Amino acid sequence: MKRADDGLITKYRDKILHGSLYRVLIWLGLPIVLVQLVNISYNLADAFWLSQYSTVTLAVPRQVWPTFMLFQALAMALSAANQTLISQYVGAKMYNEAARVIRQYLTVSTSFGAILGISYYLLRPLVFSSITTVPQEIYNDVLSYSAIITVDLTASYFGLCFTTILQSIGDTKSPAVVNGVSALINIVLDPFMILGIGPFPRMGVVGAAIATVIARISGGAILVHIVLKRFSFLRIAFTSAIDAFWVKSMIRIGLPILLMNVLNSTAFMFQLRLINLFGIVASTAWGIGFTTIDLADAVMWGLTQATAIVIGQCLGAQSTDRAKLTAKASNTIVGLSLTVGGAVTYLIRGAIISLFLSNDNPLSMSIYIETERFLTWALGTLPFFGLFFVGMSVGRGSGHTLYPTVIGIVRLWIIRIGLGYLLSLYIGSSGVWMAFGLSNIFSGIASLIWVNRGGWAKPVIKR
Repeated sequence: MKRADDGLITKYRDKILHGSLYRVLIWLGLPIVLVQLVNISYNLADAFWLSQYSTVTLAVPRQVWPTFMLFQALAMALSAANQTLISQYVGAKMYNEAARVIRQYLTVSTSFGAILGISYYLLRPLVFSSITTVPQEIYNDVLSYSAIITVDLTASYFGLCFTTILQSIGDTKSPAVVNGVSALINIVLDPFMILGIGPFPRMGVVGAAIATVIARISGGAILVHIVLKRFSFLRIAFTSAIDAFWVKSMIRIGLPILLMNVLNSTAFMFQLRLINLFGIVASTAWGIGFTTIDLADAVMWGLTQATAIVIGQCLGAQSTDRAKLTAKASNTIVGLSLTVGGAVTYLIRGAIISLFLSNDNPLSMSIYIETERFLTWALGTLPFFGLFFVGMSVGRGSGHTLYPTVIGIVRLWIIRIGLGYLLSLYIGSSGVWMAFGLSNIFSGIASLIWVNRGGWAKPVIKR
């Protein structure tokens, strides 16, 4: 392999392994935080313009999201498992092995993307009618929106590979900038395509879906160009050489994550079914509430991703103590950030909820009250949710994913679904929101205990 071009990777590696730890976490995490804020702005804009089209229509994307995540579960598992291998090989300066992992990852992920995209398109009517039981007021919109989002699902299996490559190397800025540009394209297109401004027809949720697909594919194409140009020495291409160690690593590292993602997505579908039983008011409150929560937890997404990268490279370089310090520092930063973010968002929750409601809609007051009930439980427990996410990132960076997976399963299936159902029998929809908060508290405490014990601090790569 050509060695003259690996200087950039080495530069990133040295900064991650030897730079000031808090500065490294901020350096890696800040670009992801910023793009998350842009994505939140897109979600807010999307919800706002859909609410201008129809108040209840803003619930459509949130109805589709759990099913989308179910079919994207394998992409997320492959990304996490390959990030473990790539980052640890980079930390060990084994760039040839990193390149071989990348080629296998790209081939397998793209193939499954095509298969699962077709499957999602064919199965979605059954899912929305029989499993999540979408309210009839928005059922046709959900079918239309999900049909177009299928393209985004298929493309994500290919595009996520290039985000994972860059982030594993230590370049979080490039994918953040590109994703930010993609989100801005989406924000600009939304009002034109949803409301029919200018030459565009009034398309509602179909317009929102088309805008999303155009923006995501544009961003993905830019990422591919960056990786192929900047890291040409890796010789990234499709391959037929899938070796046994890679397959075993995908099973050992990725299978628990896949299991958790599938169970998470399925749990969200059943949770959505439980919410939908209380009608369009609860469904709309769920959509507004989750959009509001995104404002509070923007920092979490960036810093937990940075945590996985630093821990992966530290363990690859056999710097165990630095890996442990990274986990503790991340818990501190994320916990404090979400405490502040949750408190601020709680104080302005009324203004945010009102943004999506129309005065002439007879359901607006009911939706407002229901959303406030949800946010009271959700925002107060966000710091615990952040600790859970740190635990997930520690597992992905180290390759030891089983324990966080078990926590995630208990969090959703036993507490959110099981306890939520029981509570809802006695106190209605408030029982669902209460279980949501209790699940965050449990998962945060359990993850904190596991991370502090430190048994995860050993690499999984083959030397």
